[in-house]
Amino acid sequence: MSDTDQTQPAGPNPSMRRLFEPARWGKLQIRNRVKYGSCCISNYNNRDGTHTIREFARTQVIAGTGCGIITNQGAYPDPLGEGKGYFRQVAIHDDSAIPGFEKIAGYIHEAGAIAVQQILHAGRYGGIDLGYCLQPSIVPQTLPHFRPPREITKDQIKVTIQQHADAARRALRAGFDATEITSFMGYLLATFNSKFTNRRTDEYGGSVRNRGRFMCELIDAIKQVQGDAPLVVRLNGNELMDQWGGNTEDESFELMKLAAEHGVDMISVTVGWQEAPESSIGRDVPPGYWNRLAARAKQLLPNTTIAFGNRLPDPRMASACIEKGEFDFWEVCRPMLADPELVHKAQAGKMHLVRRCIGSLNCLSRLFRDLPYTCTRNPELGHEYDPAYQITPAVMAKKIMVIGAGPSGMECAITAKRRGHDVVVFERGPAIGGALAGYAKNDLANSDDLSSVVDYYRNMAEALNIEVRCNTTLDLKAMRSMLHQFDVAVIATGARVDNLLLPECTQAGLLVDAMDIASGKVEPGARVVVLGGGKIGLTLAESLKRNHGREVSVVETEKRIAGDVMPSFKWRHTAWIEELEIPTHTGAKILAIGEGGVKIRDAQGQEQFLPADTVVAAVARRPNQELFHELEWMIDEVHGCGDSLVPRGLTQAIHDGFRLGARI
Repeated sequence: MSDTDQTQPAGPNPSMRRLFEPARWGKLQIRNRVKYGSCCISNYNNRDGTHTIREFARTQVIAGTGCGIITNQGAYPDPLGEGKGYFRQVAIHDDSAIPGFEKIAGYIHEAGAIAVQQILHAGRYGGIDLGYCLQPSIVPQTLPHFRPPREITKDQIKVTIQQHADAARRALRAGFDATEITSFMGYLLATFNSKFTNRRTDEYGGSVRNRGRFMCELIDAIKQVQGDAPLVVRLNGNELMDQWGGNTEDESFELMKLAAEHGVDMISVTVGWQEAPESSIGRDVPPGYWNRLAARAKQLLPNTTIAFGNRLPDPRMASACIEKGEFDFWEVCRPMLADPELVHKAQAGKMHLVRRCIGSLNCLSRLFRDLPYTCTRNPELGHEYDPAYQITPAVMAKKIMVIGAGPSGMECAITAKRRGHDVVVFERGPAIGGALAGYAKNDLANSDDLSSVVDYYRNMAEALNIEVRCNTTLDLKAMRSMLHQFDVAVIATGARVDNLLLPECTQAGLLVDAMDIASGKVEPGARVVVLGGGKIGLTLAESLKRNHGREVSVVETEKRIAGDVMPSFKWRHTAWIEELEIPTHTGAKILAIGEGGVKIRDAQGQEQFLPADTVVAAVARRPNQELFHELEWMIDEVHGCGDSLVPRGLTQAIHDGFRLGARI
């Protein structure tokens, strides 16, 4: 059951005509100009590289996305596993793998799409089971969790090329229409292309043409095996590796020319390495920021099909780029993780009901910890095989009250409503969104991304006719007036800053709650001390400094700031704090609040006084759980979700709400 099946269709959007027109790619007729990107790998498979039920169930969802071309995730091509970069990466190094890939190609074809199999040798990031990795030269890792390198020999180069060609042959035997090799992120092909990791003195190193020799031989070998079946190569338009001595942007485009000269049928333009010191697809990168790279590639290679989608989550923007001739196919992945119905909603004119990718990179954070990928916005991702995550009609329709219209409460309300329950949401504030609405306004990355979460819940509540009673506080008196009107109460009342962790403030009005600052309820003074260097404190400190010109400092009791921030986004906050020159006092003990500031004992044991006109309490939070006890004897079922159980983050709040709504 889709999340829009109870809404009326709005009709196709003429502004996306080019995106959804049929297209030809070589001998293949494509139904539209949307290419589902491989999204690296899922980590849903077995440790030996064989497929699982979880993977097949996920692939069926991908097949139904409505994309014209669907790229299956990267499979490693060598039996030893030097190309294996993830614990549960799928393998294509043996003919025994063919039946599993046949099943996947079948799903894609049954849905009317063209099937492409990516061959992924992880190179510098490979050898996960071996304790070493292969690359063209011995260049030490900059990230300590990767394996020490071994230099690949000329004989091994020949074997590796043959393994790729054999993998391509297996993919075609399995029914795939095309194959893809990938040269970005620091995988094997990227390490040959880049002067950062390729310091060879033989014919595979030195000039751009020599560094690209491995790529060209790889293309030639695969083309020879595939005949007229198309081959895609993913190439960096920008490595973002200047700090490490990587390729210039001009060198990246020289490599694209080499690939085109050797007859590659499509170039997918990508950005960045895992080791790059700046973001390529995170929320801090504005949508459309990298479009110029695709436009440059198309101008350079007008007769080569160009696919692109880095930080380009909106199909309307993508269609406009195709209209302008900047690229030929919109290559989309993470927006489809967030909402597999994106294409269908766009075609039906329902973009206001799209669960937008917010660039939180929960997917990458988990992959980089060798976990299966999941999505902040889409709780069903990776659980498509699990009955507990299916939106099935309720056995008995119930009258449900959801107390709290934050992300967790709204996700629960929407899920329960889709199952046939009668749902009413009670919110003490003036609007849907909870704490997220306030913090979104202060996000330096892209406040529109986080605000879109609130917009989605408001639009879905309207589309599903869910009653939301704002400015309504539920207490015992209010509950008695509604006694026996509801079967279920869901407590999604969130959490609050735990002021019990702080010394008592001796100056009236000096200490204010972080939420009051975030929502604009309190206007801070010129000098601000933020107590707490987690995501809430950092978000407010950064915004107060950049957007409001306040003099800000941060006090954190732990040794490091950003302890509760998503792993793939910690660096961003650290960089902003340095860029904005916000003093941080880590490992500090807060001794007193009042008399015009905060007294602390720093990590060296020295007492300091930090002058302040406003002190913002952004320390650890505690759940708002009072209603659990008050409602226990007043309603048949009482459940909780989100921060009202344990204060965590947006991902956990949304997933909690969904799981509860799916099982009531």
